[in-house]
Amino acid sequence: MIDPKELKYSRDDEWLRYEGDVAYVGITDYAQSELGDLVFVNLPEVDDEVFAGEPFGDVESVKAVADVYSPISGVVLEVNEDILDDAALINSDPYGSWFIKVGNVTETVELLTADEYDEYRG
Repeated sequence: MIDPKELKYSRDDEWLRYEGDVAYVGITDYAQSELGDLVFVNLPEVDDEVFAGEPFGDVESVKAVADVYSPISGVVLEVNEDILDDAALINSDPYGSWFIKVGNVTETVELLTADEYDEYRG
């Protein structure tokens, strides 16, 4: 799959999209395809802090549980209730199925462009 050009990517397979000063975080198509059919998502609460390079939740598939790492530091403004109710949405639309919205962003990990990420995952 070709990853959307407007997003930034972490080497931990998360994507990041800014809308103004709010950042959306999700996992890449590569990540969801490696995990297989997702059955459960564990996310932080609104007003929790997330830290760049640290896990903020996890996803469970039929074959594994994997941590989801934050590419940024900030405060959780909203969690995506839709994926809490139906984790399979991530498999069908990984770039439309954001996990958390983050504000007050203070730090980021090294982020890759879509081309750099595609080359990294080659």
